[in-house]
Amino acid sequence: MTKKGVYMTEDKQLPELKSYEEMAEFWDNHSLADYWDQTEPAEFEISSESRSRYLVSLDRNLLLRLQPVARMRGLSIESIVNLLIEQRLNEIGVK
Repeated sequence: MTKKGVYMTEDKQLPELKSYEEMAEFWDNHSLADYWDQTEPAEFEISSESRSRYLVSLDRNLLLRLQPVARMRGLSIESIVNLLIEQRLNEIGVK
């Protein structure tokens, strides 16, 4: 059941989410602590060679708008910028 775009769960069962956008909306409005018993351990490695870093200038006003959003979601500025760029590229059909 949704209310104003927010997923509501009576029995705290994880819903089946079909997209990254649905996942983001769900976790923006729920605490992992409520679902911890439904999680499983995962092992993975992140290669330092898998990502490249690029220095990109960011408008100061954009930075000031992004900082509270990143803080609220527990993300770095770099992560929130990457997520927003990826989301926008998907919206305009760039794969």
